[in-house]
Amino acid sequence: MNKLKDLLEEDIKPNLEEKNIGEFDKADYLQTLLTNASTQDGPAHNDHYIMLRKHFMGNKKTKTYLPDYVIKNRDLGQFWQFIKYKFSTYAERRQYIWNSFNNLLEFLEEEAELPFSETIDSNLMVFDSEHVLEYWKTAIERMENDPEGAITLSRTLMESVLKHILEERGVPYKANADLHEIYKAVTNELNLSPEQHDITLFKQILGGCSSIVNGLGNLRNKHGDAHGKGKVTYYKPSSRHAELAVNLSGSMCLFLIKTFQHVKER
Repeated sequence: MNKLKDLLEEDIKPNLEEKNIGEFDKADYLQTLLTNASTQDGPAHNDHYIMLRKHFMGNKKTKTYLPDYVIKNRDLGQFWQFIKYKFSTYAERRQYIWNSFNNLLEFLEEEAELPFSETIDSNLMVFDSEHVLEYWKTAIERMENDPEGAITLSRTLMESVLKHILEERGVPYKANADLHEIYKAVTNELNLSPEQHDITLFKQILGGCSSIVNGLGNLRNKHGDAHGKGKVTYYKPSSRHAELAVNLSGSMCLFLIKTFQHVKER
């Protein structure tokens, strides 16, 4: 959590391009940059402020939690003109910045509790598809209070990623094709079909992936909110069922995206 702040204390300029820097760490570092700039105490790299401001403003979710003064001030010079007149003491400035970052840090802290959440976030961004990333974010948000909605979105996320891959590869698909049909077309295109491999272990793993996709489709059909329930006995899914569906969907999408990128770069 404190890697970026530790580097600052050692007076080393962090490399924000490192892939293992999480969203919480970036937000915490942004807060530190502003605190240092407002108190004239410690490194305050303006290029990092500009980069992080752009990063968090580029995401609809995080932008809503950004302090208003970050949105309005494009560099640390502008921020200094704002903060020096708003509060006269360093203590007041620190407290103001800490309080204004609470919502963003709490939001990112909760998101990071889901395994691989940040890794999936960054890989979904590769698609440059706003709705795909939105499905993932919303599915996470709904797991606790709206399990049925989360289950539906986990399936929708998978379907969107599969269709996006086919479109990127120029492979046509039927508008009414079901999830398994689309998945089969993608596996053939990316050489992920069990039949395309001779090693038993690979065949088993890839066969398991196919079962996960089928399971997501069936779970959504039986427990999601996409269909009316009628008079049959209905068992309402719990948050743990939703968490399973979202985790499986996210992990599968991550695997498919990484494979798609690997094939694309060959």
